[in-house]
Amino acid sequence: MKYARLTKEQFESLHQEFINFLATQTITAAEWDDIKKNKPEVAEQELDVFSDLVWEGVLNKVAYIEHISPQQMHLFHTNETNMHVIAVKLNNNIDLTTKEGFNWLRENLMNDQVEFLQAHKTYSEDKNSDKFQLIQQGGVITKGALYTYFNKLIN
Repeated sequence: MKYARLTKEQFESLHQEFINFLATQTITAAEWDDIKKNKPEVAEQELDVFSDLVWEGVLNKVAYIEHISPQQMHLFHTNETNMHVIAVKLNNNIDLTTKEGFNWLRENLMNDQVEFLQAHKTYSEDKNSDKFQLIQQGGVITKGALYTYFNKLIN
């Protein structure tokens, strides 16, 4: 398995897609029930393959990933060749993960306690694995509003 198995909730929301996936392998509903009952290891493999296919499709479309922790915010823009990251670091005890902390940042962008950094990172051999790793570390796929805002602000 290349990525991670989908959760039960994710499988439930992708129920029709999973049926279509099984159909592409000429597995009927009755055959799937038999596989689950008599060959659980094969069923597990099918769930893993489907999960990887879903993740691959999602990761191919990802353009922005955000990771916000109490003192730092990392905003990633992914493109074909590399990732551009904008990092916002607070040098105080304000917590960016709270509404109050985020409001403080908005009102104090030019404060000496706010530091901006940016860099480009070339992908490894597998850019989707690089994106997935960011998500596994707490990153969230977004539409890029924060990245766009800060990119205009500092560039």
